[in-house]
Amino acid sequence: MFKIVVCVSGGGTNLQAIIDRVQDGSLKNVEIVRVISNNAGAYALERAAAAGIEGVCISPKSYADREEFNKALLKGVQEAEPDLVVLAGFLVAIPAIMVAAYPGKIINVHPALIPSFCGVGYYGLKVHEAALERGVKVTGATVHFVDEGMDSGPIILQKAVEIEDDDTPKSLQLRVMEQAEWHILPEAIRLISEGRVSIEGRRCRIRND
Repeated sequence: MFKIVVCVSGGGTNLQAIIDRVQDGSLKNVEIVRVISNNAGAYALERAAAAGIEGVCISPKSYADREEFNKALLKGVQEAEPDLVVLAGFLVAIPAIMVAAYPGKIINVHPALIPSFCGVGYYGLKVHEAALERGVKVTGATVHFVDEGMDSGPIILQKAVEIEDDDTPKSLQLRVMEQAEWHILPEAIRLISEGRVSIEGRRCRIRND
C-alpha cells in the first residue's frame, strides 16, 4: 500500500478530491494515513474524521519558536511513515529539515500556471486577484515537487483554465479548483504511486505504460 500524509490549512476541498478518488477506486493501493493541519478549526480535519482518517493539529501557536514548530511538524509526518507528503492548501512554509528528510517525496498544488503568480506572497485568493489584475486570458493549476525554494520545484502536471470577462477572484478560484486542482492533484499521486514519475534536474519525466 502506498501511504500518503496530506497537509492542509483550511476547508480541505483538495483533500476531499483525494478521498473521493481513493474511495471510488481511481487511486488504487493508495491510503491516506494522516491529515495534518496547522489550524485546529480547519474543516479539513472534519473531512478526515468523516472518512475515518486520523487528523492532527500541529500549530505554530503551541510552540516557543518556529524551530520547535518545524521539528514538531517533521515528527508528525515521520510518525505516519508516508511514502509521499501532499500539500493540499497548506499555508505553511515547508522547513528545510523536512525537505531534506523527504527529497522528491513532497508535492504541492498551486492555483496558477507556474512560473506565473507564484512564490512568496502568492497564496489563496491573492493568486487569482493578481491574475485578474494582470489581465491574463488563461490561468490554471500546477502540481510540483517541493524543494528548498517557494513554488520552485520540478513541475509534474499542469492544467489550464480560461478566464471569463465577469470573473471575480472567488469565482475564478472555484473554477480553477473544479476544472484543474481536483483533477491533477489525484492524478499526480496516482502517477507517483505507480512509479511513473522521475526527476531529471528541474524537469519531471512521466513514463507512459
